[in-house]
Amino acid sequence: MLVLEQHYLPGGWCHSFNLGGHRFSPGIHYLGDLGPNGQLRGMLQSLGVLDGSLQFDPINPDGFDHYLIGGERFDQPRGIDRWVSRLGDRFPAEREGIARYFKTLKQVAADLQAMGDPKLGDYLAAPFKLPRLLRSLGGLIDSCVKEPLLKAVLAGQVGNHGLAPSRTPLAIHAMMASHYFEGGWYPRGGSKQIVKAFIGQLKAHGGAIRTRARVQRILVEKGRACGVELEGGERIDAHDVIANADPAVVYTQLLDERYRGRLERKAHQMEYSTPMVSGFCAVDLDLEAMGYDSGNYWLYRDADLDGVYTRAATRQPGDELELMFLSISSLKDRSHRAGPHTVELLTPAMFAPMERGEAYAAHKKELGEKLLAAAERIIPGFRSGLKFFEVGTAQTNVHFCNAWRGAAYGTAKTRWQIGPFGFNQRGPIKGLTLCGASTLAHGYAGASFSGLIAAQQVLNLPKPDAVLGHHVPPQLAPAHA
Repeated sequence: MLVLEQHYLPGGWCHSFNLGGHRFSPGIHYLGDLGPNGQLRGMLQSLGVLDGSLQFDPINPDGFDHYLIGGERFDQPRGIDRWVSRLGDRFPAEREGIARYFKTLKQVAADLQAMGDPKLGDYLAAPFKLPRLLRSLGGLIDSCVKEPLLKAVLAGQVGNHGLAPSRTPLAIHAMMASHYFEGGWYPRGGSKQIVKAFIGQLKAHGGAIRTRARVQRILVEKGRACGVELEGGERIDAHDVIANADPAVVYTQLLDERYRGRLERKAHQMEYSTPMVSGFCAVDLDLEAMGYDSGNYWLYRDADLDGVYTRAATRQPGDELELMFLSISSLKDRSHRAGPHTVELLTPAMFAPMERGEAYAAHKKELGEKLLAAAERIIPGFRSGLKFFEVGTAQTNVHFCNAWRGAAYGTAKTRWQIGPFGFNQRGPIKGLTLCGASTLAHGYAGASFSGLIAAQQVLNLPKPDAVLGHHVPPQLAPAHA
């Protein structure tokens, strides 16, 4: 197998990089399902990457997600029963509705997982097989509780989809929320350690990876994908091509027009998730002594999360950011060297193409000021300790990760864009298979399991789990663009 990476660093959203002498990991801020019986841990173990070089440290078990809403703070602990109890103590009149909400989440996640084996690739079609799952996250919350602040807390993790609660399918949220029922973890050494471990296994099994190898065309002969052509004209032949490039890139740029058909129109018509504006900071403050920890900090101006996310998706940030995600990676990573703490700031914003130049620099400066002002609301005095600061925009996402329109989560996972209404992992021609955040599901787990589906299809195995530990004959080794 040959992996072709267009960036000078491998890993896509999982890569880590150094800026100003500080390490940042822009795409991985926490992972779930890594407990002893976790599904993600099981997959990583079966793939041979948990051999000691890749280790995950638990994030603060008493609050791996902190929700700061309208001046109040709520800490979500590891263990769903603890979280239900904690919320019941804070909102005693809503105990019954809180219990009903989480019971429903568990039931939905269990139903989807049951449908996922042996048809994991179709699990997002479950809402259309089980009509009761067609409801939205916001609809479920409204049917269970009445207190606006509690509604906002229950929907606090919706930023992991980048969608308003009323637009988030219950099926999608149930899978994501259950992923974190037993807490969050962070890769020791940053997310580049995940990439390093996978490259190690790739090479151990006779594969190779090339960076700065941007694919400009998928080659087709006799109606079958037969390789790729790189920028510069180099041709690489392959029995199969697995495209981790977004389907919109595949169907508007890489695949010949003769084979695109309706898929090109679909790529232009699909709604994509909002880009994220990023702030990469190094601060010389004793954050632990100030009471901060490894948990994520979700800042919301008020409890109207529907309004907050709707406005974020339809306009550039206003004078004051309405929401922000703050991660102190140096408190998550126990291998972090002594020195200033590294902090990553994220907020959604609509895509606005802009050429690099003076106007772009001014745009970045304006966004940076708003990010720092929001950070001050979470960590008073943040600016006073600032030693390094850089802003990443939607254009940054396009440049480094080839993200379609800078989208942070691939396609927007709305009700009519998942399952049979999304992009199929089987390409329109033989020998072409797709994977990634715009196919099965977004996030690290979703993209990883889409890779299992892709391997299952290429190897013609009965189910995705059969891929784990399977020996790949050399003649079936695909080019992975």
